[in-house]
Amino acid sequence: METEAIGVQVVYAEPGSAWQADLRLPARSTVEQALRASRFARLFPNYPYDSLKVGVYGQECALDRVLADGDRIEIYRPLVFDPMESRRRRALHRKAFMTKPKNRPRRRKARLAAALSGDE
Repeated sequence: METEAIGVQVVYAEPGSAWQADLRLPARSTVEQALRASRFARLFPNYPYDSLKVGVYGQECALDRVLADGDRIEIYRPLVFDPMESRRRRALHRKAFMTKPKNRPRRRKARLAAALSGDE
């Protein structure tokens, strides 16, 4: 029985840079084994490993997922803000700086209406 090998890629992107490792692993290797083989922990010691999130081609997965040949393992950065809170702040900001009243009729339509009523 010969051992098959699979090729996988491990990627991690930071603002302004990206890191990737191309690996050859034994068949039936898991995401966790690929992370160990890539030496990601040694290269990025400040990464918050207690909240590690990974995925394969954009689909979040567990560390025990078995990999297939050609898979790309993506290591996700933790969020530094809550997306819903950020959306609320943007909405409040837009509302605070609005200068036009919402129910003001458009002048062009008002002029057109006045011109039509004067002709009849």
